[in-house]
Amino acid sequence: MEEKRLIQVYTGDGKGKTTASIGQAIRAKGHKFRVCFVHLFKHSEDFPYGEVEVLKELGIETISLVPHHPHFHRNISPEQIREDCLKALESIKKLFHKGYDMLVLDEILVALRDKFLKEEEILELLNQKPGSLELILTGRGATKKIIEKADLVTEMRKIKHPFTRGIKERRGIDY
Repeated sequence: MEEKRLIQVYTGDGKGKTTASIGQAIRAKGHKFRVCFVHLFKHSEDFPYGEVEVLKELGIETISLVPHHPHFHRNISPEQIREDCLKALESIKKLFHKGYDMLVLDEILVALRDKFLKEEEILELLNQKPGSLELILTGRGATKKIIEKADLVTEMRKIKHPFTRGIKERRGIDY
């Protein structure tokens, strides 16, 4: 009998949410799971994300949805981002039925925090998750209802970070 797959959430203001989900994806791939890693607000033309190349080399499908966030691209309107996020939800629902064992939705909680997606839209997505799919959500902004719905929740808490001292993002460490 196949085990029921769960919902995991990695949230909080500390570093390591995406990194934890990458570790889960690699572990799953090591056990021959079919894994898909979906990025929101991370566009490889903006930053050469090292993890994307490694995930691809390991045979983990990577998909970029909603590539731009207005914090970094001021010429994109919030209305356009909202529209892109709604399209992303529809794409994710289709991925539910592609035979994956694990699906990572990296930074989807940022879309919630920044009001590009509504809590009820994400909860509806979680309710549609097939029992055979492990679903991982990352990003700052998990709400109480999403935390209640999830089976595993880890909060990364920032205690000290080099950004607060003006140290910029570093290639190979932060992206």
